[in-house]
Amino acid sequence: QVQLVESGGGQVQAGGSLRLSCAASESISTFDTAGWYRQRPGFEREYVALITRGVTTYRPSVEGRFTIARDDSKNSLHLQMNSLQPGETAVYYCYVGHSTTRLGHWGQGTQVTVST
Repeated sequence: QVQLVESGGGQVQAGGSLRLSCAASESISTFDTAGWYRQRPGFEREYVALITRGVTTYRPSVEGRFTIARDDSKNSLHLQMNSLQPGETAVYYCYVGHSTTRLGHWGQGTQVTVST
C-alpha cells in the first residue's frame, strides 16, 4: 500500500508563505484524485485543494493564494501557500484516492502554524 510522507510544514508569520510537499513510496498515477486537506484545532478535517481527473478545486478561502501541483513522474504532490493567515494554523494532510470508490491513502500530516 502506498505510503505518503509530508514535509515543509513549520511556523510562519501572517502574510508569509510555505511550500508543502508529499512524497509517495510508489506510483500515484493510478489514483484519479490527489490533494491536500487540513484539520484546524477544534474543527473537522476539510479539503484545501484537490485535483480530480485533471480538474483542480480549491477551497474558496484559499483560492488565489494556494497552488496545488501534482507530479506523477516523481510520485509527488505539492502545495504552495501564500499570504497565510493565523486562522489557517492546522495539520495539513496529503491524500491520494479513487473518486468512484472513495478509497484512498493519507499521510501522517505536517503542522503549519501561522502567528500574528
